Amino acid sequence: SGRVAAQTLAQIYVKDKIILLGPNHTGYGVAFSIMTQGLWQTPLGEIKIDSSLAKQILKSSKYLEQDSSAHMHEHSLEVELPILQYFRPEFEIVPIAFLSDDIEKLKKIGIEIAGVINNSGLKESCLLVASSDMTHYEPQEAAEKKDKIAIQAILELDADKLAENIRKLDISMCGYAPVIVMIEAVKQLGAKITKLIKYQTSGDVTGDKDSVVGYAGIIVY
Repeated sequence: SGRVAAQTLAQIYVKDKIILLGPNHTGYGVAFSIMTQGLWQTPLGEIKIDSSLAKQILKSSKYLEQDSSAHMHEHSLEVELPILQYFRPEFEIVPIAFLSDDIEKLKKIGIEIAGVINNSGLKESCLLVASSDMTHYEPQEAAEKKDKIAIQAILELDADKLAENIRKLDISMCGYAPVIVMIEAVKQLGAKITKLIKYQTSGDVTGDKDSVVGYAGIIVY
């Protein structure tokens, strides 16, 4: 997954404000959890939460709640940080974790986030990062087939199609909720172009093709 993330981030300009969207694997905290203050520490140094932007998003949202417990033991956002730091040593973050799969609420949160970015004049200085693995623990051929369908929906910026295929095909994509939020936000921000940078599975590295996890790196602008 690190190779996919690094090659994807190498294709973009890492901005000084990063809104991190990820799944809540642990079950701790509220359904829609945003942290509005504090520091996150990685081996490459400390990263400050952009309190001003985070509080604006919180105030503008009907669904997000201030909560740190969802983030204390969650890995989905923090694993992105050292790679982001490699490309840009200084930036601030707004971490948001999603435990709910309520599609309509997720779409509305994406619209709310985009509204804050637009109204604050921050479109040129904000980067949205949605973190997710693709299919988990299936044979390589099955994982590739399912992931191709999910990736196509993302490339089409079609949140409803992604959600429908996730449910219909039982695609074990852990972070489809944050991806739905991202899709709705970038559409509001005027994104038109999508590009798949890299797709591979754990089996491409380990050689074990019987039970793999899929990884995809997609940029939207």
